[in-house]
Amino acid sequence: MFMIKNIILVLFWSALIYSCKEVSFPQAQPAGVSVLKEVPPELRGVYQVRDRKTGELGDTLIIEAWGYRAKDKDQKDWLTNGSLSDSLVLKAYQNYFFVNFRTNNQWVLRVIQREANGNLLFMSIDIGEEKKEKEVIKKLRKKYGVKESKYKSDTFYQINPTKEELVALIKEGYFTGIRLLKVR
Repeated sequence: MFMIKNIILVLFWSALIYSCKEVSFPQAQPAGVSVLKEVPPELRGVYQVRDRKTGELGDTLIIEAWGYRAKDKDQKDWLTNGSLSDSLVLKAYQNYFFVNFRTNNQWVLRVIQREANGNLLFMSIDIGEEKKEKEVIKKLRKKYGVKESKYKSDTFYQINPTKEELVALIKEGYFTGIRLLKVR
């Protein structure tokens, strides 16, 4: 069950999957960068997450030209899938890939960095528990101004950085995440 929870966190392209508190954007990021029509070959493949406690490989994420699909550890194809579309957008800029999915009038962002060995770092702005949330939002508010909005039980903290500022946020450690191991 723990592995299923891990891979669900990884299913970054599904518009249904986001935290109840997210840093969001008014448009797909980075602004001013063209949308990719398909997933580039260097991202395509079969990936798994290694359980930090047991070391076991868990569910499988399969990235293809059109999007992604996922299988559980028994290779049953039931978890989820997502296709590139006007609400699921992929962009590339300065050695990063930006996965944007629209939820209402917000864009939620995940960043992928490909490692030399083919593994992927899958990252988001982690605002975590309440204390960390306040610290992160305070820092972002000083730099960008933060527009807070609520939708049902979800809270969005919207910022609007330039593409250069967005890369600076990555390099400054605002984006953190997990490693996806390439298995094929």
